[in-house]
Amino acid sequence: MHPYVARLLGLVGSQDHWALLEATPGRLSELWSQIGPNGLAIAFGPGKWSARAVFAHLADVEMAIGFRIRQTVAEDGHQIQAFDQDVWARRYECANAALAVPAQASLRRWTLSFSHSLDAGQLARSGFHPERGEETVDRMIRMLAGHDLNHLAQLETIASEVLARSERRTG
Repeated sequence: MHPYVARLLGLVGSQDHWALLEATPGRLSELWSQIGPNGLAIAFGPGKWSARAVFAHLADVEMAIGFRIRQTVAEDGHQIQAFDQDVWARRYECANAALAVPAQASLRRWTLSFSHSLDAGQLARSGFHPERGEETVDRMIRMLAGHDLNHLAQLETIASEVLARSERRTG
């Protein structure tokens, strides 16, 4: 199994991936409230993405993976198009994070509505990812849940830093 796939699926483990996917928009909204506009430039580590970039990335990924799932369901032998997140990320520092949060939430509802309508045969359909090989729709959905967990942890680190900075100022 590709290391990236193993890492994302490992984050999900035995948790209910549907529940994780459904909870993400609410958690993003909470984190947005905790981080706020003044915390958007804070990164989750040295040389890592800022909160603004993470929020923008989550909206972009929701759009891209939702499309990828639909293509795989619709087309026999679908060739999944990989994307270079670092190239996409070049514009993230200009992104409107306040729009990214509701955009992700809306796209997530749409992705979940579509995904919940799929039968076992459709969930088992696969496409070929040029870097990771065959991926079923079910695996894509599970990986999306792991992707959420990964980036939510980053935003939680940033939210903790925002709180610590606030306490230092008022302390």
